[in-house]
Amino acid sequence: IPPTIILVPVFLVINSVGLLNSLWGVILPAIATPTGVFLLRQYMLTIPDELLEAARMDHASEWRIYWKIILPLSLPALVTLVVVNSLYVWNDLLIAIIFLQDDAKRTLMAGISVFQGRYNNNVPLTMAGMVIASAPMFILYVLFQKQFIRGLMSGAIK
Repeated sequence: IPPTIILVPVFLVINSVGLLNSLWGVILPAIATPTGVFLLRQYMLTIPDELLEAARMDHASEWRIYWKIILPLSLPALVTLVVVNSLYVWNDLLIAIIFLQDDAKRTLMAGISVFQGRYNNNVPLTMAGMVIASAPMFILYVLFQKQFIRGLMSGAIK
């Protein structure tokens, strides 16, 4: 579902919760995306049932199984999801402009959009801002590159 279709209901929910002019109002809608749920479900289906059954035979509770077995094994998928969702939130312009009315709280992309206007375009300043804006996402990818690629390629090879 494109984010523009559900923009009005998300705006109403964020407004009713009281997060309208805060960064959490921009971050929280991107946490539970359908793509993320699908990615984690598909990845967790690859975890062998024998591990879970062995833990149950050792009288481990469901929470202990989750924290000690499932969560560490699903770390590559979680890292992939964090990198992809972080990239989405970092580059999102529409939600940042609508949900953040205070100029001091605007995201970097919303701030860069100020340099592009109807009658004036400061292309060098915009391009410099884009290079600076892409640096944190590049660093995030480099730091988690191994887990990111493992998470994406987990279901590709049988």
